[in-house]
Amino acid sequence: MKQISTPRCDTPLPRKGVFRILICRPNHRLGNTILLTPLISELERRYKGAEIDVISEGGIAKEVFAGFFSVRNVYCLPKRGFKHPFPFLRLIRRVRGTQYDLVIDPCVGSGFSRVLTRLLRGTHKLGFSDNPKRDGLTHAAPIDIAGQHMAKRPVNLLRRALALEATHQDDVPTLDIRLTDAEAANGRHAVDQLLSESRQTTSPPVVGVFANATGDKRYPMSWWREFIDTFKVLCPTASILELIPMHGRSMLGAEWPAYYSSDIRRMGAVMAGVDLMITADCGVMHLAVASGTATIGMFCVTDAAVYAPYGKDNYPLQTSGLTARQVACRVIANYPQLLGCGACISTPSHHDDSFLRQVLVP
Repeated sequence: MKQISTPRCDTPLPRKGVFRILICRPNHRLGNTILLTPLISELERRYKGAEIDVISEGGIAKEVFAGFFSVRNVYCLPKRGFKHPFPFLRLIRRVRGTQYDLVIDPCVGSGFSRVLTRLLRGTHKLGFSDNPKRDGLTHAAPIDIAGQHMAKRPVNLLRRALALEATHQDDVPTLDIRLTDAEAANGRHAVDQLLSESRQTTSPPVVGVFANATGDKRYPMSWWREFIDTFKVLCPTASILELIPMHGRSMLGAEWPAYYSSDIRRMGAVMAGVDLMITADCGVMHLAVASGTATIGMFCVTDAAVYAPYGKDNYPLQTSGLTARQVACRVIANYPQLLGCGACISTPSHHDDSFLRQVLVP
């Protein structure tokens, strides 16, 4: 019987002849899905003209990747697929009908993703592993080169597999859901309408606030009220717009004009229509970055090195040990030009509570 040879794990991936690519990332979370967009951008750069399929979970991925011309099929496994075995198996059988040139498992430590990668048909299979033969991979990168940031890990994986020089490791693509011009225009129009119906102005700066997050990442309403009160005193020309969570309830006591949509791209388009997004560490933080608006993400329990918003005008802010007033000062100090009101607190000495009391007490 004729033996089929497979590439050795220390052999670089071919740079030509790869046209059918599958990314295996079965996860239903918004943030984890958006964190794949830099990998897709990198694949487009390295394999021009290739067609990319994605295995995800739930329906969010179809909205996230709707703006990617290179993405052909987004296969959405049912959530908790083992409780829905027949739809799950039908979809896996459908994906197995394609022989891919490259199957990528971009995860570190996901057993489910690795099992699916083994099941699916691919000439080359790429993932993080210190024992690629055991894991059914033809090409692998050691786990210790993955890096900390979730969005950059798959890019590091691909570049390592292509044996790119270190000089190519600097410009990791940013998060991007590729809003169309029409989507962005509709988002700006929605912002203008909401602000014109309130006592606020549509002129810059317009600041979006998303005040929800899961578990300990969520700041209480009292914290947000103190934060916004301070922010408005220090930056009185700013207009506030609340972005409403998926559950459809205001997190700020319905005190500000607000926008709600269950559609991910519409939510992103509205965030693209504001000048600055302020949010805790959550999926919507990544959506804001991927919508192209300046974003500051606040971290109180999670590791900013893993999830920080990166790219131009995006910053992580560690809030542990700070009051809401101090956090508001630091947000403004990070964006003095954008907000036009940061000169008075641009030095560290102005961050202390005594300065805040002088500013805030009539």
